[in-house]
Amino acid sequence: MDENEDFALSLQDSKAAYVLSNVAEVVERILTFVPTKSLLRIASVCRLWRNCARRVLRTQQHLAWVSACGPSDTEAHALCSVLTEEVEKVFLLPKTVLAMVDCEAFNGQTYCYRQNKAKKSRHSLDTVEELNLVFPKGCDIIGIATPGIVLTPSGLYSSPPQEYQEGEAGFAVMFPSMEGVHIKPFHFCKKSISPTALQEAGLVENPELRVVLMFVYEAYKSGGARFLGQILEPLAKSKALIAGGLVDSVFSPTRHCCSQGAYGVVGLALSGPKVQGASVLLDQDITNSKAAEATIRRLKAAKIPERNTIGLMFACVGRGQDYYSNQANVEADAFHKVFPNTPLFGLFGNGEIGCDRIVKDDYTLCDTDTDNLQHEYTTVMTLVHLG
Repeated sequence: MDENEDFALSLQDSKAAYVLSNVAEVVERILTFVPTKSLLRIASVCRLWRNCARRVLRTQQHLAWVSACGPSDTEAHALCSVLTEEVEKVFLLPKTVLAMVDCEAFNGQTYCYRQNKAKKSRHSLDTVEELNLVFPKGCDIIGIATPGIVLTPSGLYSSPPQEYQEGEAGFAVMFPSMEGVHIKPFHFCKKSISPTALQEAGLVENPELRVVLMFVYEAYKSGGARFLGQILEPLAKSKALIAGGLVDSVFSPTRHCCSQGAYGVVGLALSGPKVQGASVLLDQDITNSKAAEATIRRLKAAKIPERNTIGLMFACVGRGQDYYSNQANVEADAFHKVFPNTPLFGLFGNGEIGCDRIVKDDYTLCDTDTDNLQHEYTTVMTLVHLG
């Protein structure tokens, strides 16, 4: 009986080995359940597995994210502490990463003008290098530190988003290479900005430009307002959605073109036929949850598909709990009520960029006044669809 069982097991093993070595359909189906980092390792086993892994990678067209909050158990920021482990679990190959952390816990010695000597800085060159090692070589990382964070907990799209105006928090949204979507990072300072540089970044003379996310640092310095105007003036005349904010500092990409403490801007230019966007402005008159929800509900008019769509919230540090009579999480809750299956990410900053605008494949509704793109004590709520 034992010999028969051994023979049966041996026969089953040989059949399984044959299938896994020769039947591409079965191998490909199995590999769809394997996280991407493991998939890349598996691809080196044999030619069949490599070809199957490549086909699976091409189907991974959904964005993913990692978020963290609360005090870290290590010297690293809470986001950095969990990022390495969590990235192992994602089902995509990141091509572009947008990361944001609170500047109080992640206070850098190079760019952040707020100095909090009571807390040890967790921003160092080692931290930035470790962040780069987490993601594939050639992956573009935009890293921002700002006074407050808005994030959706890691996991389900339907998880309720949270506003963190105090305490340690951060997120990293990962964008794969997607058909019909081209995401190009840009970085300018007063030395590198020029009409040619804007064109090379795809910000001007680009008929396929749909969405621009931009984050200005050290904007309070002399000349910062004029510098911002140089960028916003041509963008305001375009048919693209422009959204973002004034942040405390940038820790990625590393700056080589300008001196310490100089102002500049980083961001992402999203182009391509599959990109859609819409934004609304919650102005200073919006002071209760019902009014906030009514304004956010106007985004429904854009009829942007729910699949592969992300919400972005860029709010003034003066809003939040104190602005809404000690009610916490008002705007994030309002967004979740209107869009329960769309993750929301964003920041509390020192100024907001954006306006009411809808960008679809067949039309654009927008305000082309440059002055109407810069705000204080407001929130810019945005939807971005990636096909």
